[in-house]
Amino acid sequence: MSHSLLDPRAISALDSGITASSTETVPVLASFTGEVLHALPMSLPRDVTDAYARARRAQVAWARAGFAHRRRVLLRAHDLLLERRELLLDALQTETGKTRGQAFEEVFQAASVTRYNAVTARRVLSGDRRRAGIPLVVTTRVRYRPKGVAGVITPWNYPLSLAAMDVVPALAAGCGVVQKADNQGALSILALRGAFIEAGVPAALWAVVTGDGPQIGGAVTNGADYVCFTGSTATGIRVAQQAAENLTGASLELGGKNALIVLDDVDARRAAADAAYACFSSLGQLCVSTERIYVERAVAGPFLREFVAATVRLTLGATFDYSTDVGSLSTQAQLDRVEEHVADAVAHGATVLAGGRARPDLGPYFYEPTVLTGVTPAMACFAGETFGPVVRVSIVESEREAIAAANDSEFGLNASVFSGSARRGLRVAARLEAGSVNVNEGYRGSFSSVDAPMGGVKRSGLGRRNGPEGLLRFVNPVTISRATGVLQLPRTSHEFEALAGPLVLLTRVLKGLRRR
Repeated sequence: MSHSLLDPRAISALDSGITASSTETVPVLASFTGEVLHALPMSLPRDVTDAYARARRAQVAWARAGFAHRRRVLLRAHDLLLERRELLLDALQTETGKTRGQAFEEVFQAASVTRYNAVTARRVLSGDRRRAGIPLVVTTRVRYRPKGVAGVITPWNYPLSLAAMDVVPALAAGCGVVQKADNQGALSILALRGAFIEAGVPAALWAVVTGDGPQIGGAVTNGADYVCFTGSTATGIRVAQQAAENLTGASLELGGKNALIVLDDVDARRAAADAAYACFSSLGQLCVSTERIYVERAVAGPFLREFVAATVRLTLGATFDYSTDVGSLSTQAQLDRVEEHVADAVAHGATVLAGGRARPDLGPYFYEPTVLTGVTPAMACFAGETFGPVVRVSIVESEREAIAAANDSEFGLNASVFSGSARRGLRVAARLEAGSVNVNEGYRGSFSSVDAPMGGVKRSGLGRRNGPEGLLRFVNPVTISRATGVLQLPRTSHEFEALAGPLVLLTRVLKGLRRR
């Protein structure tokens, strides 16, 4: 393992950014080694309340500062993220166990999100004129007002990019943020926040709290003017219920059991290599990674041979450089779940074509990328999310059967289609029930397209992040109409009688002119 910039002094400086009044700490383990990385300060409910109070005061000035000021600050933060990428990469790898390359995807995503929101916020949120009910007599505009302070709850698996996709548009819209960081990803989030604070974001405007969800999660949701949650479907439902009790809006990105369809016109070797990355990037600990593959029978033999070969060739290891293809699971809990799913599948008759075992010789949480066939509904990994390096491959007889099988899930977050024909791939993609669909790519096409909305259907979530939709989450539209005085609107029965005819004529003229 090469040297990491995340030394005790750097860790202590990052931990100081947590809003916590308690002396209580919890040990956080480094994923590559299982050793204690640092003692993370724990926040109390009163710390959350205090953080919201300070963020609200800071938010008023931040909103009044205007789009131009926020743009300058966010673009400086963009540059600092790139300058500090080595520290960010080290923090991500140490906390999550992912490879250098997969950590770089997060830094790239965070920078892209920051740049996009900085330069787009004015165009999307400055407001515009709308057609009035009676042209010339009334003028109407829509303005957007920041909602206030957003509560952002993020998981451990992609701490940098998932934080950026919720926090940065909130800041660009003129809002403040109180973010609950998962313990395992707190250092990465604090390193991200540090770049924004140095760029000019007021420290009070973006507060970070840590602690167990049952202890402080409710305070984060209750204090928010809008809630962003990324995590499991079960927890997301509880967050949504609590937000609804307060009549607070929420966006939720939840679980997935993402399907990949391999059509019979593919180049088997290329499709297999791309599919392996789609399944095993970050060792499968990614909400949009592939856990189900449906391959048409005509190409099943060549594809399976190439897919297994590509999987076996993947280099596992714990390094802070670009010498490995896959890294480690993040925690013991993740390892336990993966082992349980594989053992259950094998016990019920599934076949392991690749992987299927832990690698304690490499580190405490390493597990080989695993390919299963013969998986049935009786097995836990058939419909339930594994969130690890396990994929099941099923052979189908036709394109229609593949589409039906891919859609036969309670989840609908991401899906993929591999085809030798762009037209065919897009046609199949249009029939898949998912919030994002990639053709000839696993997830990175849609995930990196920060100008396009990202989110799930069915039990994979509500609302969207990224794109104009991601910005509009954080504002309330306000309609402002003004009577021009050109014509007095009717107030009495006689005035209505006099104007009824001309108003009917106006509606007919507008229809004839194809006016809204």
